[in-house]
Amino acid sequence: MTDEINTNPMMPYLGKLVDVKDIASEIKLFRVEMLNGGAEAFHDYKPGQFAFVSSFGTGEAPFGIANIPKNGGHVVDFAINRLGSVTTDLHELGIGDMVGVRGPMGNGFPMDKFKGKNLIIIGGGIGGAPLRPVIQTVMANRSDYDYFQILWAARNPSLLVFTDEYDEWRATPDTELHLTVDQADSTWNHSVGLITQLLEHVAPSPRNAITITCGPPIMIHFVNRVLVDKLGFVPEQNYVTLEARMHCGIGKCGRCNLGTKLVCVDGPVFTMAEVGELLESFL
Repeated sequence: MTDEINTNPMMPYLGKLVDVKDIASEIKLFRVEMLNGGAEAFHDYKPGQFAFVSSFGTGEAPFGIANIPKNGGHVVDFAINRLGSVTTDLHELGIGDMVGVRGPMGNGFPMDKFKGKNLIIIGGGIGGAPLRPVIQTVMANRSDYDYFQILWAARNPSLLVFTDEYDEWRATPDTELHLTVDQADSTWNHSVGLITQLLEHVAPSPRNAITITCGPPIMIHFVNRVLVDKLGFVPEQNYVTLEARMHCGIGKCGRCNLGTKLVCVDGPVFTMAEVGELLESFL
């Protein structure tokens, strides 16, 4: 193997697992040290970009990158939910095991364009993973952004991700963290209800604001309806990241088409003005 960046977009870099930890029920955070050119390829990726992670002998699947280069350098984080054969095999791996990583891919969030804006992060379940780099970017460059609100949700408390980081988020100046779950247990002392109910309760102002949402397509759809119909946002203010249905990641297979757009190359980050009612094809 050489240390040159791959010219074949279908050829993964080698990665070595340097840490694997449980962060929620059936969700693990994998820290991957990039090898054989991967460190160069991933040295300056953007929040919101994604990569394909391979379990050798089984296959690959796309995952949003869950950290920023400043917080990882040549080590890239992926939060992976055990759902199918690839993710099940990945969950069986441990520190020192090897994986393949193909990327970085996609357009990412325009963080420079967001400077000077109030930011509202809206994350549902594992959808919080690609939003974590946005949070890390704001925390690392706090004076570049105005007021910061994080709305974080899951079906139940055991599915909330990055819980060990909540205190740090709360301690960040001019930052609010709001939590909700659909179904609570006896230890839960935060909001209970859908993320849309929490959004209506917090009622962020659309003035000089940008929203960034990730979660199931049905959640994104109804979050946007609340933002536009009840809170006065316009679709151009509402950014979303979509990662469903990707297969090749380079715009060749057409599996992730959203109207005339391909999520893997035109996205995965869009404004709701760009995708609009096309999102309903993902529901």
